[in-house]
Amino acid sequence: MDTINSFKGYGKVDPAEEQAYRRKTRRRIIIVVVSAVLLVGLIIGVVAGTVAHKKNKSSGGSGDDATPGSPASVEAMCSVTEYKESCMKSLSPAAAGGKVKDPLKLFVLSLKMEADSLAELASRPAGWMNGTKDKNLRQAFEVCRDVFDDAVQRLNDSIASMEVHGVDGKILSSARIADLKTWLSAAITDQETCLDALEEIKANATVVDNVKGEMKNSTEFASNSLAIVTHIISFLGNLHIPIHRKLLTANQHSDGFPGWVKPGDRRLLQAENPTPDVVVDKNGSPGSVKTIKEAVDKIPPKSTSRFVIYVMAGEYKEKLELDKSKWNVMMYGDGMGKTIITGSDNYIDKTATFKTATFTVVGQGFIARDITFQNTAGAEKHQAVAMRSGSDQSVFYHCSFDGYQDTLYAHSNRQFYRECHITGTIDFIFGSASVVFQGCKIQPRQPLPNQYNTITAQGKTEPNLSSGISIQKCDISPLGEVTVPTYLGRPWKPYSTTVIMQSSIGSLLKPQGWIEWFPNVTPPATIFYAEYMNTGAGAGVDQRVKWDGYHPSITSDQASKFTVQSFIDGDQWLSGKVIYELTL
Repeated sequence: MDTINSFKGYGKVDPAEEQAYRRKTRRRIIIVVVSAVLLVGLIIGVVAGTVAHKKNKSSGGSGDDATPGSPASVEAMCSVTEYKESCMKSLSPAAAGGKVKDPLKLFVLSLKMEADSLAELASRPAGWMNGTKDKNLRQAFEVCRDVFDDAVQRLNDSIASMEVHGVDGKILSSARIADLKTWLSAAITDQETCLDALEEIKANATVVDNVKGEMKNSTEFASNSLAIVTHIISFLGNLHIPIHRKLLTANQHSDGFPGWVKPGDRRLLQAENPTPDVVVDKNGSPGSVKTIKEAVDKIPPKSTSRFVIYVMAGEYKEKLELDKSKWNVMMYGDGMGKTIITGSDNYIDKTATFKTATFTVVGQGFIARDITFQNTAGAEKHQAVAMRSGSDQSVFYHCSFDGYQDTLYAHSNRQFYRECHITGTIDFIFGSASVVFQGCKIQPRQPLPNQYNTITAQGKTEPNLSSGISIQKCDISPLGEVTVPTYLGRPWKPYSTTVIMQSSIGSLLKPQGWIEWFPNVTPPATIFYAEYMNTGAGAGVDQRVKWDGYHPSITSDQASKFTVQSFIDGDQWLSGKVIYELTL
């Protein structure tokens, strides 16, 4: 079954006009890396100093083997990383002989090499594209170019949002740590997307190996930084370092909402007719624009205030992208099935999967309400994305996503879907975001005769990645007659994470529940697939798969880690009537 075993490539599309930004990439990356490591460097300083103090105290000696900046302190810090050899190789030369004793300076110096490699990486795809006449390979390299630039921008924006002036509650709050983990995870996902694009076209192994070689330093740096940030709380606790109360307190309003959600946004989600900045009417009513593209062009870059677009009822055949500069946009329509944004780009017609999306949003803080996003290519066209989102802290409320294979691509960052409808066939909810679906109607539909349905395909690539799919209090039932086997999902990557809980599962589901990515190849034990308190004819777990990474039942404590509050740092960031409280 060629479609079931088809390669998948997911890149990122950014505006071509950002040439000026690319020319500044090297300088920006160095600034970003130096700034980003300040937080981590301060952490290392505390850890290394404590190690030295403990060694002095226990041995009665000078403790030279574990002084700040010494090989012993470097080894302690690198012990939590995935790429220990790379970490040690970067830090040890500067630490040798006590040449650099200030941990912060040590960290900055050791990562300058990484900054240089990142700058070089961002400049390489242009040369790759010029070096080939193969259209498919050029398109894959275009994806690489765009996602590399995007990875740099994600880190740049994360640093711009942080105050790096000292160790205080603002820097080391759990909310700040969660932000940094999210953005580093997204940067890793962006780079992985380049390899996925090459895999999709079955690129020559030599080409793939060369690209991996170019990416090595940058990917390992991001992974190591993510590991250090992920383990900071345990670092401090294990070393018995007093933790200030603010360290463990998220940045929340007094009403329980996290600091990154404004009360005005909650009101917009509930308002019957929010006041728009731009009205879109395909019929050209007075004061409106006729296309959504015209409205998108009016969005100010990186706006800190909400920009509202109202799209009146009608079918809009447009391919749209809200790029990384389009912040804090709300787009609402007249209802699912009334305001429809539609397209038909697809893989069979030689478009890379990631570029098939009818609607793409990357800028942070996007809100959509009462709109249908659609790809009409059909099952015979294989991968055809209706919506692709990399928008951090985004909300989709009362929206529908209509397609077949790969309908909804939750690419990266934190996303929330409430009371939405999602239809599709193969892997129709997929990606590497930290995403929660609540109260949604998830509907597998009839695919081609030689296919079967898989609802999810999650893309977590390493243990520290902030990534996973949580489906809570949803309804899983067929759209029309479905006569083929249907499964809850299949693990796309080695740490794929998917949890289905408190949902109604219809009889269309095969008793085994889940299926391997490759036929008859048991997925690694590193995946985490689980079910919790589901109901319905398809909810029985007695005949489920016997994978080491599958859990037919989990505890209430484990389930609570996949709620809005815990999983996407979204403690009641919508209104009480929109967010479910998990009752365990």
